[in-house]
Amino acid sequence: MERVAYREEPCKVALNRVKGMPFAWSLNPYMGCAHRCTFCYVRAFELRADRPSGDAYGRSIRVKVNVAEVLRAELGRRTWRREAVAIGAATDPYQPAEGRYRLTRACLEALRDARNPFHIITRSPMIVRDVDVLAEAASRAKISVSFSIPTLDEEVWRTTEPGTPPPRQRFRAVRCLTDAGIDAGVAVAPVLPGISDRPDQLRAVVEAACEAGAAHVWVSILHLRPGTREHFLAELARDWPEHVSAYERLYANRSYLPATQTKPVRQLVARLRNEAGLRVERPRMPLRPPPEPEQLTLMLD
Repeated sequence: MERVAYREEPCKVALNRVKGMPFAWSLNPYMGCAHRCTFCYVRAFELRADRPSGDAYGRSIRVKVNVAEVLRAELGRRTWRREAVAIGAATDPYQPAEGRYRLTRACLEALRDARNPFHIITRSPMIVRDVDVLAEAASRAKISVSFSIPTLDEEVWRTTEPGTPPPRQRFRAVRCLTDAGIDAGVAVAPVLPGISDRPDQLRAVVEAACEAGAAHVWVSILHLRPGTREHFLAELARDWPEHVSAYERLYANRSYLPATQTKPVRQLVARLRNEAGLRVERPRMPLRPPPEPEQLTLMLD
């Protein structure tokens, strides 16, 4: 594996306003991702920002060395409304750099202290290191974790996620977090048409998720925006050339597949989830924050 360069650069802003997503704020202690997944949708944003989106993506990682301090200042503002924050929407917060810099942990501590809700998205079992902070945060605010685990097929994993830990390790991390009472689940994402969407492949992931006590299991189908499209198709031509023509037809003049093609996969995963859920133990009672105190009004005579 080629060496990754790390650039230690301070940031001026920690929380980023987000539009068109199911969350309003994002937090990314790092920019760039050493996992270098071939299908990563962030490559599209990198292209729009005039940064490397192809094979060079993930070779250079920006480390926001002061991000936790900036975050604490932002959370302490009188105008902050303790809105939910998504961590890892643009880069994995538990990529290898976190083992050294511990910026994600420092940010979690800031969110915990501020009693602020958050959701983490990761492909790394390194998160189990921070189970103590996560448990404390979950007792103060609503938090959740989603592990991206699109397949258990070893060939597909090694080919499309060259820098990530093995899927089985991620499932063990799910169990560790759920045993601690943390709301942790699995994102079967992205599913690759013709490559990782066979019923037996999806069943293996869903059953493993339920056996790990996953609190939620959801699925997303590959989308190819400019930046991601060029890199993914180039990798596809090298690794699975027999699929190139099918992908060119599927994604001709569009980035997202229509519901007529994604709905069957979603329905299958929902059915598999229901079937598997009937056969496995349920996780222990999750941690829940106490209810917000009610505002009392004075009754004047």
